[in-house]
Amino acid sequence: MVLCEDGDVVDLVDGQARLVGHVKSRYVYVDGLAVGDVGESLLTERRILGDGGFIAATVVVDSVTGKVVGGPTVSAKGFSDDPAVFEAMLPLVTEALDRAAQEGITDPHQLQQIVRRTVGRWVNDTYRRRPMIFPNVVEV
Repeated sequence: MVLCEDGDVVDLVDGQARLVGHVKSRYVYVDGLAVGDVGESLLTERRILGDGGFIAATVVVDSVTGKVVGGPTVSAKGFSDDPAVFEAMLPLVTEALDRAAQEGITDPHQLQQIVRRTVGRWVNDTYRRRPMIFPNVVEV
């Protein structure tokens, strides 16, 4: 019997197994029909989704003033089946965006970061979880 590790080369001759060398090897991940195209970042994202779930927060803002004109709305997968769990968070998002509007922040990317931080902080403080958060700021 020969105990081998990944990359070990075993020679099988005349019914005898012998460890004869080692080659460099790495894991090859399979994702559906794609072989080897699965990167570490994709695996990290899937771990986050599996551990913490996914929260999408959508808010509509005025493109000129940055003020909230609709929402926020929240949907989640793998976090909670009860949509009411986010009721306490919605005013926090609105307040954070109102403060940003008062400071003259209207850039959608900056507003998305504010939404992401606000949602993330609330979820972490309330549930001690770190889901993937997708902020969606729609300008009108």
